[in-house]
Amino acid sequence: MFACTLFDFNGVLVDDERVHLAAFQDTLAPLGITLSEADYWEKYLGFDDVGAFEAILAAHGRAADRQRVEELVRAKFPIYMKRAEQNLEVFEGAADLVKRCADFGAVGVVSGALRPEIELGLRVLGVRSHVGFIVAAEDTQRSKPDPEGYLQGLAKLREGTPTLQPNQVLVLEDSLSGIEAAKSAKLTCVAVAHSYSATELVEAGADAVAPHVRDVDQALLEAVAARVSA
Repeated sequence: MFACTLFDFNGVLVDDERVHLAAFQDTLAPLGITLSEADYWEKYLGFDDVGAFEAILAAHGRAADRQRVEELVRAKFPIYMKRAEQNLEVFEGAADLVKRCADFGAVGVVSGALRPEIELGLRVLGVRSHVGFIVAAEDTQRSKPDPEGYLQGLAKLREGTPTLQPNQVLVLEDSLSGIEAAKSAKLTCVAVAHSYSATELVEAGADAVAPHVRDVDQALLEAVAARVSA
């Protein structure tokens, strides 16, 4: 089995992408920018807030200077939190998987979400005590597909297990950019087809794909572990 596990957050543990979409739309509306659902899913899923706002502003011919982007991130945060506190949906089986992974090794979360958003989701899931650390958007300079977040996660895991090899770390992802980030860090990645098709996830480099997080069972993990260690 795997020595440690790193979970992505949005789209893997919590089903909040539509909450994020609505929060982006509300934040951008005063600027006269309309963000369609199709554009969000196709172009901006997997970005952290900074990366998404930079890309959206650039796509609409607007200046994406640091001050403006930071203002938009600050404006979006309470909108997201209010919506999430009222109706945050979690994926069936996500809490059980976190707990099972914690039984065989350290567990961390590596996400482009803000830390308070992740803390809220872990509390709703009832798994905060099973997660040893969080690498959030505030902790990185570059969002996925850059591997910075996962390299930070690997470094934190090695504080407890200095000889840990990258392929001994299991990553659970749902996005194409997340898979690219995990594989760039040389980690093993199992993807769940919550946001993209299984074909797209395999083509992005996932070591295995499950239809849903509830389908990530012992047999699948043992098969992937055996294959990557061969």
